[in-house]
Amino acid sequence: MDTKLLELLVCPVTKGPLDYDRERQELLSRSARLAYPVRNGIPILLENEARALSDDEIERLATQRSPQV
Repeated sequence: MDTKLLELLVCPVTKGPLDYDRERQELLSRSARLAYPVRNGIPILLENEARALSDDEIERLATQRSPQV
């Protein structure tokens, strides 16, 4: 994912920052507790396409946040 694009994107629900999970190809919103899919390099920022983040995933994000350049 292009870091410039990541700087511009926000969670459509909370308007908060998003973290990119390269392995799972998802954009993660801690504030909304949602993971938005990235398909073919295109972020799908629709609430009905997102999956809910588990408590474990939220805790992991809190301890290691992806760098946002």
